[in-house]
Amino acid sequence: MSERRHVTPLPLGDEIPFSKGLMARALVVTGLDPERSYLIAHRADRDLAERGVTTLDLDRLGELAADVIGNEHAAITVGRLKRLSALQQLEQPLLLLVGGATGTGKSTIATEAAHRLGITRVTSTDFIRQTMRAFFSEEFMPSVHYSSFEARLALTRADEDESGDAAILGFLDQTRNVVVGVQAALERAATEHWSLVLEGVHLVPGMIATEFPGAFVVQCVVAIEDENLHRGHFWVRDYATEGLRPLEKYLDALPQIRQIQDYLVERARRYDVPVIVNDSLDKAIGDVMDLVLRRADQLVGAV
Repeated sequence: MSERRHVTPLPLGDEIPFSKGLMARALVVTGLDPERSYLIAHRADRDLAERGVTTLDLDRLGELAADVIGNEHAAITVGRLKRLSALQQLEQPLLLLVGGATGTGKSTIATEAAHRLGITRVTSTDFIRQTMRAFFSEEFMPSVHYSSFEARLALTRADEDESGDAAILGFLDQTRNVVVGVQAALERAATEHWSLVLEGVHLVPGMIATEFPGAFVVQCVVAIEDENLHRGHFWVRDYATEGLRPLEKYLDALPQIRQIQDYLVERARRYDVPVIVNDSLDKAIGDVMDLVLRRADQLVGAV
């Protein structure tokens, strides 16, 4: 059974009648936030009524968008709308891989990207780790029984004698185990023709296969450069979840979490995987959407 992405029609030109709702949704897919997407769509609808016409072209939309978001952002948005048509042409399922250390906002970004792309299957590598915990005892596979930043606690004395930092060694030991399940999930999605958004700290560049016949893969790593901003994410998450996750545990482990982030960023640069700096959630989401649209454009252009 195959599952295609929900494709948002682009109501431009003569083929599709203009629709304010469809236009706003298409703008959201480009990475623009919903409020400004609706403002531009509303302005376009009013412009058509004032001019007594029923169709809108991309150039005119760009002019109207510039009044709302400025010339620079309007040019970026128009460029992404052009690439959106390439995404609509692709039959292959999309596998979007969003990596990043704990607390960088990757889960929020992945969920929002999935919503905008019309992808209903979203999961995390930590969910895979938790599933593995149920099947493998701590004696047999100790690393999966700890958080990624605590996996050093599962190291044996022989492991600790290896060169390198214990936080990274423990994390990599855990990752090597979790990646087995990650690869199985990706292979299943590609085989069954499912689009999937997968997020998690275990998506280490260079440690997972990113070539699957019949699917196109987009991979990125989310990072927060400012340590205070990173720390603030845990306070926000604690408030949003009403203390479901113990705040002090994460704040105390921030040095290890930052070490893992540095390692992921270094691996991303080594393997030419884009790093999304999340100092603004809206911009980070837009950057991820741009990666998807650019990759789709490359694939269509190569045909």
